[in-house]
Amino acid sequence: QVQLGESGGGVVQAGGSLRLSCVASGRTFSMYAMGWFRQAPGKERDIVAAISWNGGRTYYADSVKGRFTISRDNAKNTMYLQMNSLKPEDTAVYYCATSSRPFATVQYDAPRSYDYWGQGTQVTVSS
Repeated sequence: QVQLGESGGGVVQAGGSLRLSCVASGRTFSMYAMGWFRQAPGKERDIVAAISWNGGRTYYADSVKGRFTISRDNAKNTMYLQMNSLKPEDTAVYYCATSSRPFATVQYDAPRSYDYWGQGTQVTVSS
C-alpha cells in the first residue's frame, strides 16, 4: 500500500502562483509513474501533468503547458506541482496519484492507470 498526502492549496488571485506538494509513504519503492489530476465541481477528473520515475519524462495538459511544472524528489518521496500565471479556470480540487507501472507502459493521462490517490487539496483562483 502507498499513502499519498497533498498540501499547498489555497486561494490566490489570477496571475498568482502556488506550489503543491504530494508526500508518499508506505511501499514507496513500488511507485513508478506519478501524476496530478484536478476536478472542478460537476466535471470529470482530468489530467494536469504526469512524470516518470526518474523525472526524465513529463506530460502536460495543453491547458497548463508553459504555466505549470511537475517535478519529483524521490529521496524525499515527494512530488511537486509549481503553478504560475494561475487563471480562474484552474480552480479545482487537485489530486496526486501514483501508478505501480512504468511511465512508458501506462496511459498516463487516464485516471484508471493510477493505483493510489491522495485526498485532494483545493485550489481557488479569484478573478
